[in-house]
Amino acid sequence: MNDSSRGAPQGAGRWGAPETQAAPAGPAYDVHDAQQTRPMPIVPDVPDAGRDADDPDDRGQGAARLSGGPLFRDEKPQEPMSTAPPPPQKKRAGRDLRAAIGVGVGLGAVIVASLFIVKAVFVGVIAVAVVVGLWELTSRLEERKGIKAPLVPLAVGGAAMVVAGYARGAEGAWVAMALTALAVLVWRMTEPPEGYLKDVTAGVFAAFYVPFLATFVAMLLTADDGPQRVLTFLLLTVVSDTGAYAVGWRFGKHKLAPRISPGKTREGLFGAIAFAMVAGALCMQFLIDGGSWWQGLLLGLAVAVSATLGDLGESMIKRDLGIKDMGTLLPGHGGIMDRLDSLLPTAPVVWLLLVLFVGSG
Repeated sequence: MNDSSRGAPQGAGRWGAPETQAAPAGPAYDVHDAQQTRPMPIVPDVPDAGRDADDPDDRGQGAARLSGGPLFRDEKPQEPMSTAPPPPQKKRAGRDLRAAIGVGVGLGAVIVASLFIVKAVFVGVIAVAVVVGLWELTSRLEERKGIKAPLVPLAVGGAAMVVAGYARGAEGAWVAMALTALAVLVWRMTEPPEGYLKDVTAGVFAAFYVPFLATFVAMLLTADDGPQRVLTFLLLTVVSDTGAYAVGWRFGKHKLAPRISPGKTREGLFGAIAFAMVAGALCMQFLIDGGSWWQGLLLGLAVAVSATLGDLGESMIKRDLGIKDMGTLLPGHGGIMDRLDSLLPTAPVVWLLLVLFVGSG
């Protein structure tokens, strides 16, 4: 605004003319109403402070403001929001598949090498896995629930349980289990009595869940074709998990147990059963002495069911604890217990069915 417009009398426009002359024409306009309108505030001239309403460029910007167009001449107009649904996103795995595959291949190489070279080394691998699994389980129980299951008697008794099962069979495993439970009861007596019942209960549960079930893997190894039996057990469990993952990831729509494990589907269970039955028929026909393909079908079905129940069982434990994984020791997998979840309950099932089908060897 220049100085001449500042000195204009009230009622004069920018150029000194009466405001009534600057009123827009139209049938709805009343001169009396225009004269009663309050004058616009006077804004001093400031370089680049903005344009006047009479400037055609500024009027264009005003129209743009009202119409929703661009405010500045170099601004791109906003595109209208699309009402079309977004394109479906590709499903992604919940873990790092490269790390998971690498770790899985490495563990498989160690297991196979120890299994077929020296049986005692494989028994040591089982014992180490049991001790690490017990450490993960007891650590999570203490962190999340304040339950202090005594680790020392569990670790010593668990390792002894595996060795006893390999050396003395089922009888040795049961004796070691009983002694481990007794050791847990006595060891906890050195602490204050508060929480004694829940601590020893958790300790006995841990002794049964991890080392006792793992003992059946060592018992599989005692047969003449022990390495082949253990390999069959491992292959069927891995194939079952792989079939469940592959089919569930691609075709899964109906949840199997949404309150326990939302990622598992009925289609995945059918995939696990189909994959495991085919693998079971092949393993029984070509790996197990005296085995038959139809026995492998039954064995594969049982493995798929037990592996799924084992996975759901540990998912139930982790949900109760409020955690995703039992540990972080294995990249792409979680902890040792996250890999043993389907193996542990499957071991006694495979051991029993093989004894029924072809004997203890």
